[in-house]
Amino acid sequence: MSLTSVLNPHIRTAAHPHIFLIGMMGSGKSYWAQKISAAHNIDWVDLDAEIKNKTMLTIREIFDTEGEEWFRKKEQEVLHQLSDIKNLIIATGGGAPCFHSNMEWMNKHGITIWIDETIEVLAERLIKEKDHRPLIKSLSDDELHNFLTKKLAERTPYYSQATYRLQGNKISDRSFAEILQQHE
Repeated sequence: MSLTSVLNPHIRTAAHPHIFLIGMMGSGKSYWAQKISAAHNIDWVDLDAEIKNKTMLTIREIFDTEGEEWFRKKEQEVLHQLSDIKNLIIATGGGAPCFHSNMEWMNKHGITIWIDETIEVLAERLIKEKDHRPLIKSLSDDELHNFLTKKLAERTPYYSQATYRLQGNKISDRSFAEILQQHE
């Protein structure tokens, strides 16, 4: 999905600060970005999709050919470019808040919402998507669970800096509506 495919100049309504959805891979950031967008007439973009559009490479190809550090620099660059677009929901990649002071930058430029899903739910969702996710593509199901546990422990200090934290099993459309009302 490209930025141009989700931006619709006819749906601009009240100006909201940028909304950054953060959390582990598989937590539902893109799913909720789409739902918020439709319910509140706010444009949305998936950060990884934008990186793909800018580089003309899949995330897996970037990791395989350029490496993770190159990807993380590109991720920061694209994230900063998106700040020029007003009234936008950005579904970040799971590691985006953890590199190059991105979490601090996102907190300065908008509202950050941590979608905090359990390891069990994440593993269940990601088992079906391993081939498309470079960090987990070669892991067994047991290794995936251990990987997610370790990654969440590493990333929690960054995620916990979010403006809001929504527990996966308690999230509803109303959760986001209440947050948006506070920032209109």
